[in-house]
Amino acid sequence: MAMNEILKFCLENGLLVDREVLALLSEETDAESVKLIITQIKNRTQRKIITRDLFYDNQGKLDKVFSNLPEENKEILEKIKIKLGLSIEISKEILTSKKTDSDEDKLVSNALGGVKIMSVNCLPGKKFEVGDFINYFRTRFTEMRPFLQNHPSLENLVSINKLSGARQGVSLIGMVLDKKFTKNNNIIFEIEDLTGKVKVLVNKSKEDLLKKAEDVALDSVVGFKCSGSRDFLFANDIIFPEMGILNKKYSPEEEHVVFISDVHYGSKNFMKENFLKFVDYLNGKIPNTPEVSKIKYLFIVGDLIAGVGVYPNQEKDLAVVGLEDQYIGIADILSLIRKDIKIIISTGDHEGVRLMEPQPIYDEKHAWALHDIENVILTENPAMVNIAARKDFQGFNIFTYHGHSYPFYANSVPKLMKIKAMNYPEKIIEYLLKHRHIAPTHGSTQYFPGKDAHIIRETPDIFVSGHTHKSAVVYFNNVLIISGSCWEKFTPYQEKMGNLPDFCKVPMLNLKTREIKILDFE
Repeated sequence: MAMNEILKFCLENGLLVDREVLALLSEETDAESVKLIITQIKNRTQRKIITRDLFYDNQGKLDKVFSNLPEENKEILEKIKIKLGLSIEISKEILTSKKTDSDEDKLVSNALGGVKIMSVNCLPGKKFEVGDFINYFRTRFTEMRPFLQNHPSLENLVSINKLSGARQGVSLIGMVLDKKFTKNNNIIFEIEDLTGKVKVLVNKSKEDLLKKAEDVALDSVVGFKCSGSRDFLFANDIIFPEMGILNKKYSPEEEHVVFISDVHYGSKNFMKENFLKFVDYLNGKIPNTPEVSKIKYLFIVGDLIAGVGVYPNQEKDLAVVGLEDQYIGIADILSLIRKDIKIIISTGDHEGVRLMEPQPIYDEKHAWALHDIENVILTENPAMVNIAARKDFQGFNIFTYHGHSYPFYANSVPKLMKIKAMNYPEKIIEYLLKHRHIAPTHGSTQYFPGKDAHIIRETPDIFVSGHTHKSAVVYFNNVLIISGSCWEKFTPYQEKMGNLPDFCKVPMLNLKTREIKILDFE
C-alpha cells in the first residue's frame, strides 16, 4: 500500500503514526486490512498516536486486537503481526518467557485501572453493497447456530436440504424469514438455513406453544422441533438460544459500582443541581455515607449530552447550543469526581456520533474535553467491559447497550405492547436476551453490515442499558439486568408517548456481597 494512502487515512481519522511503524504498514498491499488494524489499535488503546513504544506499553491489549480480527484478513494481518513482533520485539515467545505471576498481576490491576474493554466492533467504513448484508445475516446464522446445536430438546437435528418427502420427526435450526397469522389464527413461519427454506406451522390448539411463537422475532435464529415432511412441517416445540443459568460471581474485595444513563447535559431540562449532588456524594461530601469510599466504578450508558439537531426544532430546548460546548460543560462536572473512580462512558443516540450501530467512541474533534480526563474510559455501543479482575478472580463481564432498538420491540411484540413496555424496560431486555441478540429484526435499529455487534456471544454477569429513562433492576437466568433512569425533567414528548420516566435513581452494586441499593438524588 502506498504510504500516502495510509497517511491520508490517518489524517482523516485524527491519528498519527510514527515513521518506523508507518514503514512496516506501507509494505502491505491490502488497504482495508491496514485500515482495520490501525482502527482497532486506536480503539483498544484509546491512543491517537501510534508509535513503537505503544506496542511495548499495551502488549495485552494488542494481543486482543489480533485475535479479534476477521478470519478472511488473518493471513495478511498475521504477516503484519510478525513484522511488528520482529521489529518491535514483542513476539509471543518473548512475552511468554518474560511474564511471571507478579507481572500478570500487574497487567490485570493496572490495565486501565482494573477495566478491560473486551470487545472491538467498529471497523473502518466503506461503501455498502447487497453482498455485505447477505454475508451479515449468513455470518449471524453461523455464529448463532452453535448456541442451539447441543440443546437436548432438538432431537434428530438436520439441515433443511436433508428433509425427505416422508412424514418424520425432525429438529431444525433456522433464521426466521417470515411470520404470518392465518385466518384460523394459526402461525406460519418461513425459516431458512444455509441449505434451503421451509414452512413451519404452529397450531392454535397448542396454547403454550402459540405464546412461544408470538415471541419469535423476525430474522432471529431459533430451533424448531417438528413433525411432517419437506412440503410442510408442524411445530411441536420452539427453542430459543437463550443463555443457561449463570453462576453468580462474588468478588474477593469489597468494591462498589454505580450505573447511570441519559444525563442529557445541555438541555434546559437537565437536572443540574441533582447531578451535582450525586457528584458530591461520590466525593464523600454527603454526611453518613461511609460506603462511598468503596465505589470504584461509574458506568454512564449513553446520552451523556443532549446533542444538537437530534429532533426537529431541538434548539429551543437547549441551554447549551454547541456540541463541543456541551462536551466541555459535562467534562467540567465529571472532572470533579475523585480520580480513583473509573468512569466508563459509552455512546447513545444524542451525542453526535453515527446512529448506525455499533457506534464508535466519542470523536475527539468535539469531545476532546472527555478524552482529556485521566479516569474516563470511553467505549463503543454496544460493548463488553470487564471490571475488578485480579490474579485469582476473573472479574465481572458487563454488557452495555444504550437501547436504541427497544422502542421497536415495545411497539411490535403483542405482550410488550399490552404492558406499554417502554415503562418496563426489563421486559424488553428479557425478551431480547431470550434471542441472545439485542436487535435481531432488520429495521429495529440502524446497523453496520460487518461484524454483528448485537450478538451476545458470552453470557455477561451484568446487562446495563438506558434510553427508556426508566429505572429497573431484576435478574434473568442470574444475569443482573439494570436499566438507568434519567437526569432530564419530564418532557412534552415523553408525555405524548405515554412514557413515565424515573429521575436521578442510581443503582449501586456491592461486588463482594451482590447487595444492590438504589440511591435517590431526585
